[in-house]
Amino acid sequence: MKYDIAIIGGGPAGYTAAERAAANGLQTVLFEKKAIGGVCLNEGCIPTKTLLYSAKLWDNMKGASKYGISVPDGSSFDMKKIIDRKDKIVKKLTGGVKMTVSSYGAVIVPQEAVIMGEADGRFQLSAAGEVYEVTYLLVCTGSDTLIPPIKGLSEIDYWTSKEALEITTLPRSLVIIGGGVIGMEFASFFNSMGVQVHVVEMMPEVLGAMDKETSGMLRSEYQKRGVNFHLNAKVIEVGKEGATIEKEGKTALIEAEKVLVSVGRKANLSQVGLDKLNIELLRNGVKVDEHMQTSHPRVYACGDITGHSMLAHTAIRESEVAVNHILGVEDRMNYDCVPGVVYTNPEVAGVGKTEEELKTSGISYHVQKLPMAYSGRFVTENELVNGLCKLILDDDDRVIGCHMLGNPVSELIVLAGLAVQHGYTVEEFQKTVFPHPTVGEIFHETLFA
Repeated sequence: MKYDIAIIGGGPAGYTAAERAAANGLQTVLFEKKAIGGVCLNEGCIPTKTLLYSAKLWDNMKGASKYGISVPDGSSFDMKKIIDRKDKIVKKLTGGVKMTVSSYGAVIVPQEAVIMGEADGRFQLSAAGEVYEVTYLLVCTGSDTLIPPIKGLSEIDYWTSKEALEITTLPRSLVIIGGGVIGMEFASFFNSMGVQVHVVEMMPEVLGAMDKETSGMLRSEYQKRGVNFHLNAKVIEVGKEGATIEKEGKTALIEAEKVLVSVGRKANLSQVGLDKLNIELLRNGVKVDEHMQTSHPRVYACGDITGHSMLAHTAIRESEVAVNHILGVEDRMNYDCVPGVVYTNPEVAGVGKTEEELKTSGISYHVQKLPMAYSGRFVTENELVNGLCKLILDDDDRVIGCHMLGNPVSELIVLAGLAVQHGYTVEEFQKTVFPHPTVGEIFHETLFA
């Protein structure tokens, strides 16, 4: 069987590429050995946000009296129904993606594909005993949960994000190893549902490379809600009693019923057969250029396998760039304006440069920032937490970064992303008219601060 392009992996990068390629007349085959949608739709983005929305509703009920609403005593939640709803949504969305891909004419093969080699200008792939010949190859095999070599971990029934999304009963207490985006989202969920949560993070602050000011504000808020944070700490052993940590040369046991491992993800480089084509690697992923082209001119890589920006929306954009390059359409990947969002309650979002990044690079900048309370709409809808809107500007007053805390900054950050992408100056951004009252008006207020 011969095709113009084969796509290995049906996550956000893979299914988007299949749609774009087939829609533009390329004979397209998509291989996915598990479920269409990849980790994002099945074990990541969508299921976690479904659970977090249930937790947010529960938080709103608990705080309803601040809005003049009385909630009857004895209110409760049903964990099984929460999980059932999550499963229903995942099934609906994965089915929709599969139908959309097929509607463009792409062929979906629900099997694992392995690269066998190249001959006469075509690649040979094997899947379930069948051989496929293709002109172009797009590898989107994603990533797996990184499991650290912690003593005792293999001897206990620990969770990764996958297992944590399948529970129907809650533990009394939980240790989360890793205070990155995934770890903080699970800390938010379990804290809202009444679980005693401990977060252990090796770095001085949670949320990795995100803006430290908004990260610290989020951590402080969850400390008030009872989450225990152990920063600059390392888990050295786990067991049935919980986790033993080391901090400043001293050890301590954190007693907990369950352990959740959330220290990051690693690119899926094995088994696909990239070695057969001598594809060049870089650090923990496949090396690509601004067109998502690998060291082989007809092989492209998108998504987590590049090890660069392990976000679903990054993967989608990368796949569009790759397909455009194959089609001869001018397009380049720009990582400077990729937003990052943490779907806690309140949310955190950022795009562009951080202060920490600029200080390390020795680049001059200045900041304009305001509390989110400068937005009237924000005040009407948020009684529990204040927030922050911070714009980072270069010496020419161009917007090069934005970092926010508060709801619904996940929806607002794209506006700042556009400003970063197009190089808006403060004066140009000030001329944008925002409807009143909206939370988005916080940009207008901050620009005039």
